[in-house]
Amino acid sequence: MTEFLFILTNVMLPIAIIVFIGYVAQLRLQLDRPTLGKLMVNYIIPGFIFMNLYSSDIDFSLLLYIMIFLFIFALLSYAVSRIIAAVFGVKGQHTVLFTNSSLFYNAGNYGVPVNDLVFKSDPFAMSVQVMMVVFQNIIAYSYGIFVLSAENVGKFKALLGYFKMPIFYGLFLGLIFNYFNIGLPTPVISSLDYIRDAMIGMVLFILGTQIAGIRFRHLRFTAFIATTVKLLVIPAMALPMLLLFNVEGVVAQAILITTAMPASVNSSVIAQQYSSDPEYAAEIVMMSTLLSAITLPLVIYTALNVF
Repeated sequence: MTEFLFILTNVMLPIAIIVFIGYVAQLRLQLDRPTLGKLMVNYIIPGFIFMNLYSSDIDFSLLLYIMIFLFIFALLSYAVSRIIAAVFGVKGQHTVLFTNSSLFYNAGNYGVPVNDLVFKSDPFAMSVQVMMVVFQNIIAYSYGIFVLSAENVGKFKALLGYFKMPIFYGLFLGLIFNYFNIGLPTPVISSLDYIRDAMIGMVLFILGTQIAGIRFRHLRFTAFIATTVKLLVIPAMALPMLLLFNVEGVVAQAILITTAMPASVNSSVIAQQYSSDPEYAAEIVMMSTLLSAITLPLVIYTALNVF
């Protein structure tokens, strides 16, 4: 019980405070949320990813193993969420949005601060988190857009969307510079360190502004089911898979905790652009974000005590 209360007060509460500040600021100041989103995707996260990969002691064989695990787990999550959607009579584009909520975790502007607080700024734990952020962005901005937009913009153009994003180049260059041990001038490193240090506070603030901008008129029962799948079923599936794949220690802890993150705001943003009913995605994002304050500490406690 003491450990659980420690998680609530030292992990969840600091995050909630900054998110709340962003939420209130958005309501009072009416900030330009699209600009803030672009700032995060094109400046903060790419710099953060590059510096973490550049400065971490990366085991590239472990990195490959993690990516393979995440790919297999994504396929399993997709299959299970499709089955559950069918059981509850979810149809049409709602099926895609239901499934996307299970596949797309808020691994970046929620998962990164949680990782930083849980693992006390451990660079190895953060490098695992970075891999999950990258993987989530790959499927969100490739598959996520593809299934909703392919019929409108063409399959090839939909698949190429991710490679236009700075996040991809932050990943690619970070790995290249690390692998070949390419040095950077001290002023450049100092500049990128400032960007990395700004990550936690900025992305949580932006998350608050994004939540404040979510609008929907009512809560549908199947959206609640999708929230339950995301917060409880998906991490419950991850636990035996991690044991089966013999993933241990910090790696297993970081992965399990991240699978319990709420549905990504990206799923709502993508739905706003490509879906005929973006409110449905907004319902899931809002409910899963609010209820994660209850479920996430339980998963953190489980991860730290099982692995």
